[in-house]
Amino acid sequence: MNIAIVGASGAVGQEFLRVLDEQNFPIDNLRLFGSKRSAGQTRTFRGKEYVIEELTHDSDFSDVDIAFTSAGAGTSKEYADTITAHGTIMIDNSSAFRMDADVPLVVPEVNPRDALDRPRGIIGNPNCTTIQMVVALNAIEKLSHITNVHVATYQAASGAGATAMQELQNQYGEISRGEKPTVEKFAHQLADNVIPHVDIFLDNDYTKEEMKMYNETRKIMHSDIKVSATCVRVPVLRAHSEAIWVKTESPVTAAEARAAFENAEGIVVVEEHDGKKHYPMPLFAAGTDPVYVGRIRQDVSDPCGLTFWVVADQIKKGAALNAVQIAQWLIANDK
Repeated sequence: MNIAIVGASGAVGQEFLRVLDEQNFPIDNLRLFGSKRSAGQTRTFRGKEYVIEELTHDSDFSDVDIAFTSAGAGTSKEYADTITAHGTIMIDNSSAFRMDADVPLVVPEVNPRDALDRPRGIIGNPNCTTIQMVVALNAIEKLSHITNVHVATYQAASGAGATAMQELQNQYGEISRGEKPTVEKFAHQLADNVIPHVDIFLDNDYTKEEMKMYNETRKIMHSDIKVSATCVRVPVLRAHSEAIWVKTESPVTAAEARAAFENAEGIVVVEEHDGKKHYPMPLFAAGTDPVYVGRIRQDVSDPCGLTFWVVADQIKKGAALNAVQIAQWLIANDK
């Protein structure tokens, strides 16, 4: 396998390198690409130093089998033809193509076979909040069709990139020194605060992030499911949390849901037992692979309702790992 990473100097690009190594991904040749600003920098992978190349329209991807791209929607749109011109499969982490009819949007635990129908050579990696939610929803969908979802997200600073993570850390330092916190990446100070605003507001008063969860979920699950989300930024470095309420066509008990989660690929159930307060938390999910599910219970307001709590590492499962798992599925199925 000849692999390229576009956006290699960013937080997700660095996570790609870690995940590829952890997963023992088969790589014969590796190429790293970035902006003019990051070109010439080096990164170490499996004991070897690699120089980041500047991505241009003259960049030659003819020897690349799979390119993982995470350099923003604008870059993905501009360079997609350059990357895929000679048959390279582009697994794109941006929002550029997710809702395009001719680009599959894939979460391997849910709809891996969609990756086979890629007329443009592009596979979309969904939004981080959507990925962890649909992994959990898919387990319930197998028991009874889900008609409605309400979800409140608790999103880490990592969702806004490495500079946002640094800003949060800097703000706590500034507060401890009695200084006014510097605010650049977020609409407001994030330290000691929560911000009910992720991405831009749309005409329907939902944010773009919230509508991603509506639209992407329907595409991934091939479903008429309706999702209403409130996305909130919280002062956590990495790992997103979600409180989810689902309504199913037929009643599903909490015990049935718990068993479905326990048997589902990619999910680890964390539940309180023996009087010990066990449940998923971002503190312990950071840097790990699974989607964690806990607080599973019947919705007291609806006999066909369930509610549960979901946590996953935003940079890992919400971005790099999901993309690598798509590539692993393609390799395993010789596609």
